[in-house]
Amino acid sequence: MDITPQIPQGRQIIQRYGGGGFFIAEKRYTGSVLVFLERVLPWPVSRIDEISVGDFADIRSASDSVDILLIGCGHEMVRIADDVRTPLRGDGIIVEPMDTGAACRTWNVLLSEERRVAAALIAID
Repeated sequence: MDITPQIPQGRQIIQRYGGGGFFIAEKRYTGSVLVFLERVLPWPVSRIDEISVGDFADIRSASDSVDILLIGCGHEMVRIADDVRTPLRGDGIIVEPMDTGAACRTWNVLLSEERRVAAALIAID
C-alpha cells in the first residue's frame, strides 16, 4: 500500500535538512531559507534571537497567499517576540514557531493538504 502523500507538481517538498542547509524539491540550499509553495529564497538569518519584523518582508509581501508561517528556530523552539509576531498577525498570518526539524516535517504535511503556508527555516548542522 502506497502511503506517500500526493504533492502537486512544482511544490517545494523538503526532502532533507541539516549539515547547514536543506534539500528541497531536488535542489540543495546552503544556509537559512524562506520556503513558499512554489519557490525558495535565501534568508540571511542564522540565529532566532537576531530576527526582526524586517526579516519577514518577503513573507509579508506574500500575505495574500500565506495564512500560516512556520518558523524553524534552529535546534529548539523559541517564543517569537511580540514586535515580530504582531505585524505578521496584522497581515492575517498565523505564526507557528518550532524547532527546524519539526517545521520541515510540518511543512510537508501542510503542503500535502494544500494549505496556504510559508516557512522561515534557520539552518542547523
